[in-house]
Amino acid sequence: MSQKRVGLIGNPVQHSLSPVFQQVAFDAAGINTTYELWQTEDDQLPDAINRLRAPEFFGANVTVPHKPAACEHVDELSERARRAGALNTIINRDGHLIGDNTDIPGFRAPLEHRSFPLESATVVVLGAGGAARGVVVSLLEAGCPSITVANRTVERAETLRDQLDPAINVVSLGEDLTATLHDAQMLVNSTSMGWSEDDLPINRDQLALLHSGAIVYDLTYRQTAFLRIAAAAGFETIDGLPMLVHQGAESFRLWTGKDAPIDAMWEAAVAGRAERES
Repeated sequence: MSQKRVGLIGNPVQHSLSPVFQQVAFDAAGINTTYELWQTEDDQLPDAINRLRAPEFFGANVTVPHKPAACEHVDELSERARRAGALNTIINRDGHLIGDNTDIPGFRAPLEHRSFPLESATVVVLGAGGAARGVVVSLLEAGCPSITVANRTVERAETLRDQLDPAINVVSLGEDLTATLHDAQMLVNSTSMGWSEDDLPINRDQLALLHSGAIVYDLTYRQTAFLRIAAAAGFETIDGLPMLVHQGAESFRLWTGKDAPIDAMWEAAVAGRAERES
């Protein structure tokens, strides 16, 4: 096979761990491919996607802020990408571009590993942006019976509800949220708060109200202040690294038609994160 190319389309991209574990995956599978970082401004997005039609490209991953807009520039969307209104993976099939959303199964992977009963759980999701939409679609696919979306701007959460499922409960991040946390068995932070040490999506007093034994899940792929506070309060925590690796493994499968070497990918991701944090 002649050398293939895959990359990450986003802004910014330099912080991404995807090249670290995806290159390991291609190398372990013996597939002659380079995984690259493609810094892409808004006005560059159409051309960045269109060039993926060339035979040298397997496709691409797409990250913030381009996941919703990228849907407009592919030829076909998977059902889960269409429902989420966002894609994170583009697959080149002989010049025909297919958009998919592997964040959706990636989100569930660490929960399935823990045998967490999503089909009977009460879940609160913080945020109502593109990441939240993927989380909610993933929860709906799993048959989760009780989903609350809490957002600073309630209207945005209402739009999410109206587009995805009328049974979703919508609250603000204030007193209305406080009243829902008592019954929550899982709290998911899908907001961008977490990269800064000082940012907390909700306050400590609200966090303490969670159901005993609840899981606190932050999509940010490091141990955030939010997760450390939750762990200190006795809650089980999950950061976003397992989701990142598992969504990458599904992208790899879609590009190559082969199962991803998930153990090698995980080891590389853990080592890459540790190196960056040292």
